Amino acid sequence: MEPVDALLPGGGRERPLTVSELNRDVRTLLETELPRLWVEGEISNLARPASGHVYFSLKDDGAQIRCAFFRQRQRGLAFRPENGQQVLVRGRVSLYEPRGDYQMIVEQMEEAGEGELRRRFDALKKKLAAEGLFDEALKRPVPRLPRRIGVVTSPTGAAVRDILHVLARRFPAVPVIVYPTAVQGDAAPAQIVAAIETAGRRAECDVLILARGGGSLEDLWSFNEEAVARAVRASPVPVVAGVGHEIDFTIADFAADLRAPTPSGAAELVVPDWREWSVRLDQAARRLATGLGRRLEDRGQTLDRLARRLTLASPARRLRQQQERLDSLSRRMTSARSALLIAAGHRLERLEARLLAASPAGRLKELRGRWTLADRTLRRAMPERLQILRTRLAGDARALNTVSPLATLERGYAIVTAEPGGTVLRDAAGVEPGTQIRARLARGALTAAVQSAEPPEEEE
Repeated sequence: MEPVDALLPGGGRERPLTVSELNRDVRTLLETELPRLWVEGEISNLARPASGHVYFSLKDDGAQIRCAFFRQRQRGLAFRPENGQQVLVRGRVSLYEPRGDYQMIVEQMEEAGEGELRRRFDALKKKLAAEGLFDEALKRPVPRLPRRIGVVTSPTGAAVRDILHVLARRFPAVPVIVYPTAVQGDAAPAQIVAAIETAGRRAECDVLILARGGGSLEDLWSFNEEAVARAVRASPVPVVAGVGHEIDFTIADFAADLRAPTPSGAAELVVPDWREWSVRLDQAARRLATGLGRRLEDRGQTLDRLARRLTLASPARRLRQQQERLDSLSRRMTSARSALLIAAGHRLERLEARLLAASPAGRLKELRGRWTLADRTLRRAMPERLQILRTRLAGDARALNTVSPLATLERGYAIVTAEPGGTVLRDAAGVEPGTQIRARLARGALTAAVQSAEPPEEEE
């Protein structure tokens, strides 16, 4: 069907666009004129077909836009998109030509707000852990009773009041130094680092508490900065971290030598309870008194035993004992020497008898007799053996002569062969007249030519 020309203002006419052409032009315009951009909104109408692609609407209070998040673009996505989730998406604006739907092709998606902070938290934690910043081998022990305690926190916050209250209740004799710093906001990380470095440089405290009250992840973010974590680890003074509530974890917690669930918990960890120590000191005093009494009694008994041993170990008595022992050893030595000489004499006699029994003269006489006997036996057996072999040889010669063809030739027979070739002839048939033959006799041979060949006579 031919398109109908449109009448334009001014009398001009041109061919109108089809819907497909219009949508294609609009799509090209959107994709070429608008750069890739970030858009924040709430996910709604989310669908996950079997193809693996994700289709949803991104909306705010006043508008919405259709979005397509293709499967190949979802690699590395750290969360599962759901309806009602606030997200940041990056992509290009386009148009779905078949329906003329204006849409956004998503290339990257992130959680908005706290989700982004959580990803930054996880990335920094992984990086510092890979460097070994959190290794347990680097953790230093906290002194059981510090001479002075340092607190790095806000001087006006609830955390410092809780810490001072707990320290005063548990062990009021330990002095406390507060190193003031902001604990929230853009300037807080630098101030926290400076306070930790100041405490380390002054070296006036045995332990340092890094504290802040509870709050959201964003509120606590100053304690998730890399500079703060490195300052905690580089501090020459052991650091106890008490940031937020029990469920809150910050990067500073992992870098610290000891983590407490709350600021108050940190204060309880750095000092003992003086009441428990008082009870333990009383118990130790009683154990010391009891132990000293037992020790004195044991030493008195030891002194008595030593006095008795000294009496028994007088020099004159020791000399008499040593003289008696010397006499006994002398008698034993004389007896042992006599027994040794007697045993040596008996052994010498036995060796002499064995030597005589093993004399070479007797052995030579015995061997000479055996040689003489063997020689006579050999001389007697050789003629007998030769006669037996001669008799066997004669018998074998007679048997051989009996089966030898030469004996047959001696009786007038001959061996006839055809020449040349030497084929033995057994049948006259097949031998042509004129064939050269050779007859082997008992002595010598004859060569002749066949005059005629007669067939064998038939048996009647």
